[in-house]
Amino acid sequence: MSGLTLFFGLFFYLALAIFLVGFLGKIWKYAFTPAPLRIPQTPAPVHAAGVPVRMFQEVVFFKSLFRGNKLLWIGGYLFHLGLLFILVEHLRFIIAPTSSVLNTLVTYDLYSGFVLLGALTFLLILRVAIDRHLYISLASDYALLLLLMAVASSGLLSRFWDGGHIRMNLPQVKAFIAGLVTFNNIGSVPTNKLFLIHFSLVLILLIYFPFSKLMHAGGLFFSPTRNQVDNPREKRWATPWVKTRPTATLPALEMQQQQAPAAAPVQEPAAEG
Repeated sequence: MSGLTLFFGLFFYLALAIFLVGFLGKIWKYAFTPAPLRIPQTPAPVHAAGVPVRMFQEVVFFKSLFRGNKLLWIGGYLFHLGLLFILVEHLRFIIAPTSSVLNTLVTYDLYSGFVLLGALTFLLILRVAIDRHLYISLASDYALLLLLMAVASSGLLSRFWDGGHIRMNLPQVKAFIAGLVTFNNIGSVPTNKLFLIHFSLVLILLIYFPFSKLMHAGGLFFSPTRNQVDNPREKRWATPWVKTRPTATLPALEMQQQQAPAAAPVQEPAAEG
């Protein structure tokens, strides 16, 4: 095993470990963070059966984003669709032999890649061109968009451009990735420089994922504004100290008044003659 293969193999396992530990740690925190108050964003379901329906609409169609900002919804929805297709298509580097479904999806690699890159560019333009988006944007937001754009650009360039001898050797890439995932017969890392750049950017994205806003992918399911039932009147929430503190009854109050010392009478000032 060459030194380059050893370096990228260790880099892969380190990035994967940080991603899994960070992601599961955040999910654990979300799951056990108390949310005692009813704060669902209305209109919200009034019965528990309506919560899965609402979550399905949020996850699949981004319903609240569509109602709030149509332009942002277009960019975000196209980005997520392109990302979903690319992630599914990349399963061919892990699964052997590849199914007919994956082989069919691979033929649309070019389109999904450009949709992803175009959507990211559109979202970046929105953050710069619209004052409201510019005002609430942080440096980390721009860094995340630029990182995603670099991943998409390097992947497209290495996959579809034959000029300059930078196109990847896909069988070699598949042998290397499959070996890393299965811990068996790890092949030599492809020496294609653009692949090494693309692979490194993907691993950096994995490391950054649990500490960025990308955690909304798992945190959405634990958002009290989305997963709560709008029934504050039907089911009143009481604080724990109200449940454990004894309630003062009327006889107890009367006894306390009898045991209390009588107040001294107030003396009125004598009238001047």
